[in-house]
Amino acid sequence: MSEKTGYETVSVREGEELNTTNLKSFLNEHFPHLLHEELSIKQFSAGHSNLTYLLKMGEWEGVLRRPPLGPVAPKAHDMKREYRILSEIQPLFCVTPEPYVFSDDERIVGSPFFIMERIKGEVFDTSFPPHLHVTPDICRKISEEMVSKLVDLHSIDHRKTTLHEISKPEHFMERQVYGWIKRYERAKTSEIREVDHLTHWLIKNVPGNAESTIIHYDFKLNNSMFSSDLKSMVGLFDWEMATVGDPLADLGVAMGYWIQNDDPELLKFGLGKPPVTIMDGFYSRRQFIEEYARKSSRDVNNIHFYLSFAYFKLAVIVQQIYYRFKMGQTSDSRFSQFDRFAKSLITLGSQAAFDRQE
Repeated sequence: MSEKTGYETVSVREGEELNTTNLKSFLNEHFPHLLHEELSIKQFSAGHSNLTYLLKMGEWEGVLRRPPLGPVAPKAHDMKREYRILSEIQPLFCVTPEPYVFSDDERIVGSPFFIMERIKGEVFDTSFPPHLHVTPDICRKISEEMVSKLVDLHSIDHRKTTLHEISKPEHFMERQVYGWIKRYERAKTSEIREVDHLTHWLIKNVPGNAESTIIHYDFKLNNSMFSSDLKSMVGLFDWEMATVGDPLADLGVAMGYWIQNDDPELLKFGLGKPPVTIMDGFYSRRQFIEEYARKSSRDVNNIHFYLSFAYFKLAVIVQQIYYRFKMGQTSDSRFSQFDRFAKSLITLGSQAAFDRQE
């Protein structure tokens, strides 16, 4: 049995079905050349947040994104905002999927949604597709491409877009720290001893106003798609958190997801199998950060703050998902142990903060 990459399509999970009749009528209206084609729907198996579906009508394919089922955090899972971000960035950043159409008519699929381009390529998370022969040199090239694309994104002049209208770059990190603390308080299901210590440190050590660039804010390997020869990134997905803000916050989040082989077991196995970045040839976090600094000419001396915050932010996201599971808002069994993983991430955030001071 072959390893799964996380980008496979599966039959739509029970309870997450779309209204096929309403959706077909919508597609006929916006894509009239597909009027006589049958609609088939599959669901992408990856992802723990928004629901993503593959739509096929004849030779045409599109990807539909909608929020998760049940109540969601305020301002989270804003489909209209993500659609606007894609519309603004796609002409400036070649790996962004083209957005096709947005609708806030909840009668169609039960929530606002948008449909975008389906990009084809290779996606990997805990394993590579079995047809690929991967060497340490290829792993290094993938690392280099990840750094290059992050630097490229941060080099875009955000003033060429209107994203400042939906972003607040001033005092970005201060608002991020306080905002994610509030999100944690709304989603907590038990007391975690280290949280107060870590959040007080984050508040005390917030960097002052920094450079502002377009940031993805969920930049990680399994949100990326590569060409068949693995030499270039061809797609970058999940733009819902993108904004104009501190580029080092984006780097910190990327490093929060970037696992290396000498990491503690709780980090490597928090979501099951460890990602491919533990394999020989992939950059360590230090190498990634140093290469980013070299290519971007940015000072990264305070990266420990951003990494500590990244672990805390990820802990809150995991805790929010677990809260939805515990409240019965989702029955996805993948989420049943997320409370334990959230605690582990809080510990890592504390270590990133306080070990630097010893």
